Amino acid sequence: MLEPPDAVVALPRALSTYADGPTDPLLDVLWGRIAAEPFNAIATGIFALAILHTFSAARFSRMAHHVQQQAETQARAAGRAPAPSVRAELLHFLGEIEVVFGLWAIVLLSAMSLYGHWHTATQYFGETVNYTEPMFVVVIMALAASRPIVTFAESALRQVARLGRGTPAAWWVTILTLGPMLGSLITEPAAMTISALLLARQFYDLQPSRPLKYATLGLLFVNVSIGGTLTHFAAPPILMVARLWDWDLAYVFGHFGWRAAASVAVSTLVYFVAFRAELLALGARPPVPDPFEPAAPKDAVERVPFWITAAHMGFMAWTVLTAHYPALFVGGFLFFLGFVKATSPFQERLDLRAPLLVGFFLGGLVVHGGLQAWWIAPILGRLAEVPLFVAATLLTAFNDNAMITFLASLVPDLSESLKVAVVEGAVTGGGLTVIANAPNPAGQALLARFFDDAIAPLGLLAGALVPTLIACAAFRLFS
Repeated sequence: MLEPPDAVVALPRALSTYADGPTDPLLDVLWGRIAAEPFNAIATGIFALAILHTFSAARFSRMAHHVQQQAETQARAAGRAPAPSVRAELLHFLGEIEVVFGLWAIVLLSAMSLYGHWHTATQYFGETVNYTEPMFVVVIMALAASRPIVTFAESALRQVARLGRGTPAAWWVTILTLGPMLGSLITEPAAMTISALLLARQFYDLQPSRPLKYATLGLLFVNVSIGGTLTHFAAPPILMVARLWDWDLAYVFGHFGWRAAASVAVSTLVYFVAFRAELLALGARPPVPDPFEPAAPKDAVERVPFWITAAHMGFMAWTVLTAHYPALFVGGFLFFLGFVKATSPFQERLDLRAPLLVGFFLGGLVVHGGLQAWWIAPILGRLAEVPLFVAATLLTAFNDNAMITFLASLVPDLSESLKVAVVEGAVTGGGLTVIANAPNPAGQALLARFFDDAIAPLGLLAGALVPTLIACAAFRLFS
């Protein structure tokens, strides 16, 4: 067994230990912090490579498909039965966005061990990093994806969709407006899971065009990111700072909530008008059977007793109330698994693959993100209100938005207007990339099968751009 050295190098280095001052030029501060702790540059370099890998995931998936086809052609030519290609499977693994940050976390672990000591790495990975949010997302995703919850949500939204005669266009508008705002009550990961599952069934199964697929995905991500800001206890970027900055429900709704609701409505209306002809035409198309999702009976809602649905809601409520205490919500989840087994005649098979992959993705993200404060904090602390809003929006595309607001909370003497600006920027940019907001990997995992090979980051960026600009106007022009 390795014994720790007398002085284990502690990473990341505390921001208060750097010798720079708040008035020093930014470049001097950054170079000085690299000189004081060279591992800052190493960690950020690895993080940058991981981000580049996410942008290359679709390329790896296409390569895997091509290699598998070649292997099958060669096998048939040789008179053998086609079999999975090891090389193709490895390329497919590299093309899974959910595993990217976990893979590069192994590189980070190795680099940290070589730079300091094995105990430097174990102290950071095992003690410093907080994995509560990834664990919470795994549990809430599994709960929200259960048949009683999905059928109940579908039944409730169906009542609204019937106002538009239950057409695919009516479902599309209903899911993309009301679904994201559920995040203010049942948390954003749960709202993302329910919205994505319903979009898969009511919209994506109809095989819309590629532009409409990406427009819908980008709109969903942006709307979920800002739709959780109606309350102070649901959206992670607000939850990170609400208690510290003494923000209550009235304050959050007054500064963010009504603007977010207006942005959700306007963005959805703009995309509806832009794609109106295709959305209306989808009603004439039969759905394409989904091999990954077992067909649910049409009377599934009626067949599930309400007391089972109520119990599932109770498990979700318990998870939300104990979101900061993993031992409690994980324990509740174990009871939930037993309940699902006991009521199996009214349940479907609980698929934990997507929640676990998303949890792995977020776990890797918080591992890398925890080492980026050395450059993000001084940038945020030196900007005026509008530049701070823009910087927070752009930085969110490359880091989880909750991390951005958390780092802003470390900046001393931040004025109230600057606090509002950084939170506005963090939630506004939450739909630009898969890594920008914690629930995004859940939506990506549930909807990726409807895209060729994988979701292209540039396609997502293009789809999210217009809703993001509308959110910018809603937050800044009416502040």
